[in-house]
Amino acid sequence: MKLTKLLTYLKNEPSYKGQEDPDITSIEMDSREVKTGSLFVCIKGYTVDGHDYVRQAADKGAAAIVAERQVDADVPVIIVRQSKRALAVLSDAFYGQPTKRLRLVGITGTNGKTSTSHMAEEIFRKAGCKTGLIGTMYTKINDETFDVKNTTPESVTLQKTFKKMVDREVDTAIMEVSSHALHMGRVHGCDYDIAAFTNLTQDHLDYHQTMDEYKHAKSLLFSQLGGSFNHERPKWAVLNADDPASEYFAQVTSAHLLTYGISNRADIMADNIEMAPKGTTFDLVTPKGTERVTIPLVGLFNVYNVLTAAAIGFAADIPFSVIVEAIKGLKGVRGRFELVDAGQDFPVIVDYAHTPDSLENVLNTCRGLTEGKLFVVVGCGGDRDKTKRPKMAKIAAELADEPVFTADNPRSEDPLAILRDMEEGVKGAYYHSIVNREQAIFFAIANAKKGDVVLIAGKGHETYQQIGGETFDFDDAEVAKRAVLELK
Repeated sequence: MKLTKLLTYLKNEPSYKGQEDPDITSIEMDSREVKTGSLFVCIKGYTVDGHDYVRQAADKGAAAIVAERQVDADVPVIIVRQSKRALAVLSDAFYGQPTKRLRLVGITGTNGKTSTSHMAEEIFRKAGCKTGLIGTMYTKINDETFDVKNTTPESVTLQKTFKKMVDREVDTAIMEVSSHALHMGRVHGCDYDIAAFTNLTQDHLDYHQTMDEYKHAKSLLFSQLGGSFNHERPKWAVLNADDPASEYFAQVTSAHLLTYGISNRADIMADNIEMAPKGTTFDLVTPKGTERVTIPLVGLFNVYNVLTAAAIGFAADIPFSVIVEAIKGLKGVRGRFELVDAGQDFPVIVDYAHTPDSLENVLNTCRGLTEGKLFVVVGCGGDRDKTKRPKMAKIAAELADEPVFTADNPRSEDPLAILRDMEEGVKGAYYHSIVNREQAIFFAIANAKKGDVVLIAGKGHETYQQIGGETFDFDDAEVAKRAVLELK
């Protein structure tokens, strides 16, 4: 696409008055990715400012530069007020507005986004749809998976991915939408058809500062659904009737509302819930009928995830029978209440629980499976919300018999300092502190006996540990298996 043609999409911005009109072959925000013909957009981040890498971009063949201030370059430079907003507009235009050719589902909330997105994908696949998935674990196009850096990628990566989905005949894309991405405008240009909310509990207060600001960031997904009523392609807001934040989200959106819940009256509900060690059975109550279903997953949080996915299916007009069939065939998601079996005679569970609410939920679920002692190995991430550290430690000490505090991803912080923050919440309580995560897992498994349960919380599906600026291979499930085998 010609530069001047691409720039016509930047409404109310200074027009480009240069003589050159190069062909743009790609849009990049990382100078290392620039190649001949790229449009390099300078983004000012927390640690790196793209304006400082203009010369490297030009040397690698950049055809033009988009910046917020004048930079030294011998290629066309276009000055804009907000380069992040410009990046989203230009990416959407360059890749042909791909989300207008997809049924796009966005899922936001503190907990449950990954599990819900996989469950929703299974419903759409059972309905014969070709699906794409973007989330914490990976990006998936049909059956092919790709690694990701962020839960919700930057706008240029998003639009490029959506274009790949369209080219591969995907018709339905499901994505996790983080509060960071909403606040930073990464999803500007994404034409969502269905926006779903799981729950709102404390997380990311290092970034958002207050729960009200965090809630507002989440609300952007619903307020950006648009103000018009398109009866041929209706917009839907799927809300958790049992979460108080849903009332606020309902006020900020003009989309059609579809609610789900267990405690409060909702359009889609779970009733007569029965839990067993290997699964959960409940009545799925909907406007189109009631069906008793069994899922091979335990925990009330998984019932909520199923309800969210079912509501998304209803919003997409998937037949009730197909939704039920998909739910009955659901499987677990890696790192989400994942049972680790290496021949031991007690359950070992790996879960991504890394917030106070999610840790409390998963510990309460584990308690229902425990005949003897409940062990929990848990830590808190470095360079993140410090206020949740004593809260998570307190929950672990109150709900587990053998709480073991350890490192999570300390990043640039001293792991011992993080442990001290956790210990502030449990003064006088019984607990163990073992800073080395591998040693902590070995300790819990070495001391567990038949009838006990070991929960390893916080990292879930992650296969790495970030310590002091370095990234090391580390997989909780694999470490647990090794512990069982070596300790036999």
